[in-house]
Amino acid sequence: FPSLSGNDNSEALPESVPSAPGTLPHFMEEPDDAYIIKSNPIVLRCKAMPAMQIFFKCNGEWVHQNEHVSEESMDETTGLKVREVFINVTRQQVEDFHGPEDYWCQCVAWSHLGTSKSRKASVRIAYLRKNFEQDPQGKEVPIEGMIVLHCRPPEGVPAAEVEWLKNEEPIDSNLDENIDTRADHNLIIRQARLSDSGNYTCMAANIVAKRRSMSATVVVYVNGGWSSWTEWSNCNARCGRGWQKRSRTCTNPAPLNGGAFCEGMSVQKITCTSLCPVDGNWEVWSEWSVCSPKCEHLRVRECIAPPPRNGGKYCEGLSQESENCTEGLCVQDKKPLHEIKPQNIEAASDIALYSGLGAAVIAVAVLVVGVTLYRRSQSEYGVDVIDSSALTGGFQTFNFKTVRQGNSLLLNSSMQPDLTVSRTYSGPICLQDPMDKELMTESSLFNPLSDIKVKVQSSFMVSLGVTERAEYHGKAHSGTFPHGNNRAFGTIQGRNKAMYIQNLSSLSTRSELKTTAIFGHLGGRLVVPNTGVSLLIPHGAIPEESSWEIYLAITQKESSLQPEGTDVLLGPEVTCGPSDLSVSTPFALTIPHCAEVNLEHWNIHLKKRTQQGKWEEVMSVEEETTSCYCLLDPYACHILLNSFGTYALIGEPISDCAVRQLKVAVFGCLSCNSLDYNLRVYCMDNTPCAFQEVVSDERLQGGQLLEEPKLLHFKGNTFSLQISVLDIPPFLWRIKPFTACQEVPFSRVWCSSPTPLHCAFSLERYTPATTQLSCKVCVRQVKGHEQILQIQTSILENERETIAFFAHDDSNFPAQMGPQAFKIPYSIRQRICATFDTPNAKGKDWQMLAQKNSINRNLSYFATQSSPSAVILDLWEARHQHDGDLNSLACALEEIGRTHSKISDITDTEIEEPDFTYSRQNGL
Repeated sequence: FPSLSGNDNSEALPESVPSAPGTLPHFMEEPDDAYIIKSNPIVLRCKAMPAMQIFFKCNGEWVHQNEHVSEESMDETTGLKVREVFINVTRQQVEDFHGPEDYWCQCVAWSHLGTSKSRKASVRIAYLRKNFEQDPQGKEVPIEGMIVLHCRPPEGVPAAEVEWLKNEEPIDSNLDENIDTRADHNLIIRQARLSDSGNYTCMAANIVAKRRSMSATVVVYVNGGWSSWTEWSNCNARCGRGWQKRSRTCTNPAPLNGGAFCEGMSVQKITCTSLCPVDGNWEVWSEWSVCSPKCEHLRVRECIAPPPRNGGKYCEGLSQESENCTEGLCVQDKKPLHEIKPQNIEAASDIALYSGLGAAVIAVAVLVVGVTLYRRSQSEYGVDVIDSSALTGGFQTFNFKTVRQGNSLLLNSSMQPDLTVSRTYSGPICLQDPMDKELMTESSLFNPLSDIKVKVQSSFMVSLGVTERAEYHGKAHSGTFPHGNNRAFGTIQGRNKAMYIQNLSSLSTRSELKTTAIFGHLGGRLVVPNTGVSLLIPHGAIPEESSWEIYLAITQKESSLQPEGTDVLLGPEVTCGPSDLSVSTPFALTIPHCAEVNLEHWNIHLKKRTQQGKWEEVMSVEEETTSCYCLLDPYACHILLNSFGTYALIGEPISDCAVRQLKVAVFGCLSCNSLDYNLRVYCMDNTPCAFQEVVSDERLQGGQLLEEPKLLHFKGNTFSLQISVLDIPPFLWRIKPFTACQEVPFSRVWCSSPTPLHCAFSLERYTPATTQLSCKVCVRQVKGHEQILQIQTSILENERETIAFFAHDDSNFPAQMGPQAFKIPYSIRQRICATFDTPNAKGKDWQMLAQKNSINRNLSYFATQSSPSAVILDLWEARHQHDGDLNSLACALEEIGRTHSKISDITDTEIEEPDFTYSRQNGL
């Protein structure tokens, strides 16, 4: 019987042995192997029948009697005594044991016949180390290739079981025969498919904890393959030596996910020879035939000298001729043939003669009436109107609707013009003003207009073209031409016209919109002031210990990109460089656009100009690609690129509901005549750079913005644009006749060049005492959107209220280098990247960060980056360069559940996640 101290190793029997006959103890429950988790003790139990006593022996030593918990019962079937014993084993006991084998315990039971021993149960401390012995490595494999991802889980007791995740979803190899996860914890994909691309993670778990390996990105790429050759084309030379060609495309299959492009030529050419066409020629006439009963004989010829060959022309003319062959001897109707008079022929000749004389008389009469009406219209319509045809000597067609008698100068809402009578004149416009007989000097009416037809209805309809404004020298009033060119009025002769055009061509132009700065490893931001165009160079994009002079420019001249068909240029043509600079991480280029973003109505493309000056498509905005990324916001497109160059956005309208957003702005200034006031209405693309151009023009002319610009939704439904001035105060102001309403054809607005559309109105005060102007400017698309601008202004400079040109005036900071260029502090940015670049068991990785920042498509682009979170934050920086809304970013992080997260204090456990304690009061 064991001693109480537990130091006696003998197996003595109990002091009192029952006298009743019995058997050796039989174990009904033996102790099982157990693992101590953390600091929690484990319980070993033993149950035997019949048993007088049961004690545990651990590591060869008896466990003290006081540490046993014993329970006794009677088996109802046999009537034998059943005894059950429990002991606790603590972590400290196991750690203090230093034997050659694991800590073990055994149960010994006594009966009157002897003792029985149970199996040895081992007790071990459970754990799972943090680091994997081997993490899976990312791979790029061709389609149908084999993928093997190795994983060796961390050391642990008991041994960890391994599970594989793809994009945070468990992989069940039983559901996919192409995947095997049974071979030594490795993941084997026998034949790679495109759908197998993704982020793979090895999960190891035992009773203590779970561990995640580093994610391995698998990219299944497709190498390009050539399609079949097309048929040979026709020989390009119609005659002689030329060439034929055939082509094929790299679309069978097309390269995908970085796959190699097809090797070889896409076009083949061979020489060919085409037979030259030979035109036919007549042979000589045959001899005359025998005279027929009809008193005629004939002769024939054939087109065989030579005959037409190889597509040549057939001979022209008759192949046979006939004539009378009796010299008057043949009789017709009992008379000799020469006595028969061709009276019908003579009668027909007389009718033709008289008809020609009558037509000539009518034509002369119409010409006289037309000249008379034209001269009368010249005296009746003495107005200050001039069209581009008057400057170029061209002819334009005008419809003049006669105004009511007695009120030829005032147009207001209470006196509408009579639209029932119209007259049409066609000819060069040479109009004279009877009031001052001087050439009008309002620059708004002298601007060269597009050579298009102009429709006039109760007013003079002009096109809205604008040219480069002049920066005049001397004391010429703003808005006028240099002295010496505004006096000679009358019929504009070729000499005056040439002089006028020469003066326009000699006007100075604006300087190029360009910004440059030197950037290094810390990166920075480059902005073309007040244009919406910016360039973000991320931290680390430029190698350390090197710096580059980077430039950003907007093309102001006519763009070399000429859209095809109904395609339109949606924003400025932007150039960034130098082109030979290579960056390690993508930079962000922001280009404003004027499209109302609706991908059901627009197909928007990004194009790049090659070194040869041609334009090639980079991508469609909705295209899934890993070469670059486009994020389309309502007013700008943010593009992640790896190469510098010249880029532009092209919009292809898919339906008539495609909307091009136009900004409508009204400027005004006094003309050289102190009683006249000029209103200039601009319809430009809703981009800051287009508005910047207009502002620059108006500053040169002394113009003042009279009302906050408004947005007009111009649909691609072929309807024209109308601009009119309404509600002019009677008896205070009058508008020059035929300028109250102006109309522009749809094509002029929709397919216009980057030059803003411009329309001018000339108003006149009755007295210099009138200093206030109140009216409305209505801009509308026929059967479309309409905007009304309420003008309430003083025409005196010192009394006029100033309206801000730009909501974000960034002219003071065209370039920012280093940390001040970024809204997110660099230390916070590093912590965010370290957190989200590491996949999480609940899916809270960079993909969730992208989703919370409204980046929901083409995530494969970010998966190919070394730090997806860093590229997402660069995109966020580009989108929030003006507001810097760090609070929204903090809210996004909170929603993901990464902020203020606390990790349980576990001794062996998971990697501690960063705690973003940077409060929202500080911005994040």
